[in-house]
Amino acid sequence: MHAPTTAQPVQRKATRPRADALRNRERIVTAAREMFVEDGPEVPLDEIARRAGVGNATLYRNFPDRDALVREVVCSVMDRTAQAAEEALAETGDAFEALSRFAHAAADERISALCPMVSSTFDQHHPDLVAARERVERLIGEVMDRAKAAGQLRADVGVGDLMVAVSQLSRPPAGTGCFVYDRFVHRHLQLLLDGLRAPARSVLPGTATTMEDLRQA
Repeated sequence: MHAPTTAQPVQRKATRPRADALRNRERIVTAAREMFVEDGPEVPLDEIARRAGVGNATLYRNFPDRDALVREVVCSVMDRTAQAAEEALAETGDAFEALSRFAHAAADERISALCPMVSSTFDQHHPDLVAARERVERLIGEVMDRAKAAGQLRADVGVGDLMVAVSQLSRPPAGTGCFVYDRFVHRHLQLLLDGLRAPARSVLPGTATTMEDLRQA
């Protein structure tokens, strides 16, 4: 007689989202980011779905409510900003020029649009949001520290100072269309960056601003 064989457990591959499902999700996030910049975070979700080229059911399958979509947009913008900081750190040339390229890339992300969204009702302590925020703040700090260590960035500015300035400069004045204003953003940002170079030409009032200072304001 043959010894009884023991049934082996069936190894199941972890299910992965289909490529088309991932593309739909990316289209939704891209459309939401664009419309949040243009019209604010209260834009109707069905209009976001229409711009993304998907049905309402697809949007709600990915993001069951507005808070989930807003959080994903905020995280995606921070992730892209962190990637720009990583690219700046990978550059081996002039540290201040790397900082400048990062600042222009951050402006292109329209981080000013995050301000009303971050102050909305969604959970600001969600693990995904906290992780994205900590990563981007750490990387921006490293970019700035490297420029300071090279003697190129004035020592009395902090991460919060830079990000407030980039945010303000990438936000259109009241009554001005986003796309009309776009052509001025990088010109004015370069004027700011020139003022950040060491040696400092003046003494700044107050102390260097951190991102924690901004959260507590």
